[in-house]
Amino acid sequence: QVQLVESGGGFVQPGGSLRLSCAASGRIFSINAMGWYRQAPGKQRELVARITNSGTTNYADSVKGRFTISRDNAKNTVYLQMNSLKPEDTAVYYCVAGLSWSFGYWGQGTQVTVSS
Repeated sequence: QVQLVESGGGFVQPGGSLRLSCAASGRIFSINAMGWYRQAPGKQRELVARITNSGTTNYADSVKGRFTISRDNAKNTVYLQMNSLKPEDTAVYYCVAGLSWSFGYWGQGTQVTVSS
């Protein structure tokens, strides 16, 4: 099993920034990709960004140019730097991990609220 612990959510005004962190532990050797999903009230869960061990990244069109995903392999930690936040970014953000973009492990979620 792989355990994922997220941190860094909170409340921010439009145009502000937040950085989410997710530390993985357990059977780390069984995963080669991590990422972030989000789910807003009344909406389906959607992929925000993902990254492989080698650094290949993908982003949802809605966050390109504003969000940056990165990872520290030595710390088994993935980050999501979110800039120019908009009210529509408000959601619960989930850290995910898995093999070849198949994410079988999920964190507990962290709330991000963007509001004036």
